[in-house]
Amino acid sequence: MRRIYFTIVTAGLFVLLAAPLKAQVHLNFSVNISSQPVWGPVGYDRVQYYYLPGIDAYYNVPRREFIYRERGRWITSRYLPYRYRNYNLYRGYKVVINEDKPYLHDREYRQKYGSFKDRHDQQPIRDSRDPKYFVNKNHPEHNKWLKQQKHDNGQRKGQGKSNKHDKRNNPDKHRHQDNQDRQLGS
Repeated sequence: MRRIYFTIVTAGLFVLLAAPLKAQVHLNFSVNISSQPVWGPVGYDRVQYYYLPGIDAYYNVPRREFIYRERGRWITSRYLPYRYRNYNLYRGYKVVINEDKPYLHDREYRQKYGSFKDRHDQQPIRDSRDPKYFVNKNHPEHNKWLKQQKHDNGQRKGQGKSNKHDKRNNPDKHRHQDNQDRQLGS
């Protein structure tokens, strides 16, 4: 009897502990096409950072901030500094990095991708005609896509069909962040 009780309790604990772990894994691999900048390259459903080898800087996609060195310190800003005013984000090569604080491993990324700085062979999201990118509010086809979504949802409601199983992504709502620059610890 104790053995059965022990087995039931152990199985129950496993189920309780495994459920939150499953949820955490799911959150870590979520799609963020709608929050990627339209100058980002096509082909990636999830992006945490871009490394920009042409200017040796990073872009944090979820926070919408550039990270670059200034006087030996890492600086974050919504905008690139004046010295990069002629850098074309649409043409410059972007390396997708899905790890936390990649700038702390800058030497490795510079060595590995420094030779990519003169490459201009990536298609930006802005120029893509793949409908999965239309969810991005800055894509040129977004408004047309949005009207179509509203029309399609209206058709479903009119036919009595539920759209709760609709797997299309809806645009993310983003919180406002201040535009002030911050220094990051190295």
